[in-house]
Amino acid sequence: MPNAKVKDYLHLHVLVVIAGFTAILGKLISIGAIALVWYRMLIAGILMFLYIKIIRLEITVDLKTKLKFFGAGIIIALHWITFFESINQSNVSIALAMFSTGAFFASFIEPLIYKRRIIWYEIVFGIIVIIGVFLITQSEIKYLNGILLGIFSALFSTIFAVINGRFIETHKATVISFYEFISGVAFLTFFLLVFQGGFDASFFVLSTNDWIYIFILASVCTAYAFIGAVDVMRTISPYTVILTYNLEPVYGIAIALLLFPETEIMSSQFYYGAILILSTVLLDTLLKNYKRKSKATISES
Repeated sequence: MPNAKVKDYLHLHVLVVIAGFTAILGKLISIGAIALVWYRMLIAGILMFLYIKIIRLEITVDLKTKLKFFGAGIIIALHWITFFESINQSNVSIALAMFSTGAFFASFIEPLIYKRRIIWYEIVFGIIVIIGVFLITQSEIKYLNGILLGIFSALFSTIFAVINGRFIETHKATVISFYEFISGVAFLTFFLLVFQGGFDASFFVLSTNDWIYIFILASVCTAYAFIGAVDVMRTISPYTVILTYNLEPVYGIAIALLLFPETEIMSSQFYYGAILILSTVLLDTLLKNYKRKSKATISES
């Protein structure tokens, strides 16, 4: 792997800030979570299609593979819906803190998917994460709905990430995401038609600010962020990328505090719980990297 330059690391951190800014846009956009995700996936899918045409990428896959991608697309749609609704039901800080619990879910989901044994320290870290969530819940019980939605969002995100980890072994990431965006739009369209009475004129009547924020969300925070994340991994190790992306809640909460101090300043117990969760996630990543390096050293000796 080529040596990463300073600009590559700066690019990576910009991408993480963009990821954290997604929650800010979710707070600024006034439409409901389902409509928001529908627009996000539709516009991102169109932009991804244009990108595929520009680079002339072959996207043909068999029916069985398409169905797998479609299933993953539904899961990511559910993740985004619960994430944005968590913000609506509480605030950015709660949603991002709960999003960090994904590492706890990964410690159980990964062994099932990859058929490996559960590592003892993952159980310990999981208990610590639960303690962090308990501290936040105790201090911010008025945001219970937002906390629960945030936890479900983290669960869906983890399932999606683990499944995508399998897909990426045999398929290009751009192709995977394109089909996932399409399936997300199809799934939400079906849901709106069957359970929400379909699309009326008001669904497409958005304020100018909403249109601007949604386009930024779909283009910069979705299509560009995805392509950029793939690009930086050409010069920066996947471990460094994963570790840096764990800073997403930190950046997001910091931005939210600056922009919305009246709704984002929380109790001290919230920050104790959030720090406990984030520290555990970072420590888990560091330990996994240490074990990976140790195995590599042993195999080379």
